[in-house]
Amino acid sequence: MRRFAPILLAALAATPASAQSSGNLALLNGLFSDHAVVQRDRPLPVFGTAKPGETVTAAFAGQTLTAKADANGAWRVDFPATPAGGPYTLTASTPSANAKASDVLVGDVWLCSGQSNMEMQVSASGDAWNQINNGAPNDTIRMATIEKADGRAPAADYKKPPVWKPTNKDNVGAFSAACFYFARELQKTRKVPLGLVHASWGGSGLEAWMTPTALRKVAGYDDAIETLNLSIKDPVAANRRWGETIKGWWTAKHPGEAATPWTGGGAWTAAPDGLGVWERWGVPALADFNGVVWFKVEVDLTAAQAKQASTLTVGQIDEMDTTYLNGVGVGATSGAWLDRTYPLAAGSMKAGKNTIVVSAYDTYANGGMYGDGAKRALTLADGTRLPLTAWTYQIEPKAGPQQPRAPWDTLAGVSTLYNGMLAPMGPYAYAGVAWYQGETNVGRDQTYAPLLNAFMAERRQGQAADIPFLVVQLADYGAFAEQPGAFATAALRDAQRRAVVADKHAGLAVTHDIGNPYDIHPSEKQEVGRRLALAARRVYGEAVTTGPEIVSAKRTGDTVVVTFAQVGGRLVARGSDRVIGFELCEATCRWADGKIVGNTVVLTGAGSKVRFAWADSPTFNLFDASGLPAGPFEIGIQ
Repeated sequence: MRRFAPILLAALAATPASAQSSGNLALLNGLFSDHAVVQRDRPLPVFGTAKPGETVTAAFAGQTLTAKADANGAWRVDFPATPAGGPYTLTASTPSANAKASDVLVGDVWLCSGQSNMEMQVSASGDAWNQINNGAPNDTIRMATIEKADGRAPAADYKKPPVWKPTNKDNVGAFSAACFYFARELQKTRKVPLGLVHASWGGSGLEAWMTPTALRKVAGYDDAIETLNLSIKDPVAANRRWGETIKGWWTAKHPGEAATPWTGGGAWTAAPDGLGVWERWGVPALADFNGVVWFKVEVDLTAAQAKQASTLTVGQIDEMDTTYLNGVGVGATSGAWLDRTYPLAAGSMKAGKNTIVVSAYDTYANGGMYGDGAKRALTLADGTRLPLTAWTYQIEPKAGPQQPRAPWDTLAGVSTLYNGMLAPMGPYAYAGVAWYQGETNVGRDQTYAPLLNAFMAERRQGQAADIPFLVVQLADYGAFAEQPGAFATAALRDAQRRAVVADKHAGLAVTHDIGNPYDIHPSEKQEVGRRLALAARRVYGEAVTTGPEIVSAKRTGDTVVVTFAQVGGRLVARGSDRVIGFELCEATCRWADGKIVGNTVVLTGAGSKVRFAWADSPTFNLFDASGLPAGPFEIGIQ
């Protein structure tokens, strides 16, 4: 590769930007902009959008290629593999447009994605001031953050192109901490330019980042995909269909009950004027309530009014709603920041009393219908505006399954964030993926491993088949274990582990010793980055360990021998001459102290399976001499 002398780095930092004009942004995909990093040592796809049928001429690193835009304007060329180095200029031109990206480096590009712990910025991480202000500027680590966006269909490009920025105290504080610290550590051993593409959204589920094709490989998503597709072609029919889905959920929870809330049935209580956050109503049952509250309002219409098309507005709702008119679903939206506006076709109302019911579903912190109450109205086609006041409510019991989320739900739907944030990347080449997500899927661990394996395979399509996929296992957060039991976060961690074990090009960063039981967003992101780098190096075939890794549990007489691999030096029981954190399970589980023998831990007692570090915030003391913890697991005894 080309080596970057200090004087060259200074020159690179001073290179002026050469932004594309606003009219030409689509000619090159938004990631091909000034200061970009593109992937080394593989054929390099360059692509964008031109006028249909136009010939596009692209030039990069001394090579010039041409392509013809297809009927949709899409074009692509593939430059020969280029070694690490630069800077270069990338240009694209047609008879009607020109685009240029200056100061482009060739190195390794990493996609960093997930939810809020990947989104967490350097400025919010531990030792932030020192890392930002005393860290060395580094123009060979460049960062681009994808703007948050969702969609019901794949986007061809970004509404707002990402901006590539070098590492310095003005830029690094606002970037993903886990992603940046990973790159900084990895560059110590892979001395090439690194480009970091960060695409995360706090609270997002794994399903939202996957294509329908990948989701169909895991049972249970066909109906959601079909409803999402219907919402593109016929939103009214899709809203009606989704309304029936929520009815089915409610009916399953209330077998035999005839008074259905979406028709206005059941017992209703007057809600406070102006509604607002229900935790502030002074109602004990709602003081700390996460779940569904049904809201109802009635409006009387004349025969002439009922014949008109109209618009229903119900304001902001935390977090999501399914809204009914006379028992028929007319809308569903996710996002507490969004005003709900639902068009109603002519003939959908009736003369006399019309019942509007909103099922408001909140999963965290405050919930309710809030904001400006004046926005809640029914506006007829002739301009008549009928305010919606005098709301009543009923609380949905917390027992039973959680309410389903609409397939177009921004964070918990299907394919929504793939469509808005990953699809625009197109075939942009990258070296690997760092993935920090799972909190939102806690409680759905049975499907998580197959979903994650399908997602890994999908992210490699069009890339090298062996690129690393690095998974950050969930850190400790939540309940300690006073006795063995079922812990949903522990089960999700094990699903992450199993998915990585099933993928020979995946790596796991174990973090259940560096979290915070009282904060789902632990600040220790430098160590997360270091462990991600170790995982990458191990996938690359280097002789490093990512911590003791379970291999097997075998019965020998009245003992169970638990064997570990990837042990750094030797196993260590911190603070004791015995190992704690193990359980032996049959119909129930019980604590089982262990003794270290070489690279094994020997347990005594009956059982058909072994669990380790099995709690939301586990207590354990098994590490290796390098300081890395043994990861949580559940495994059958052979």
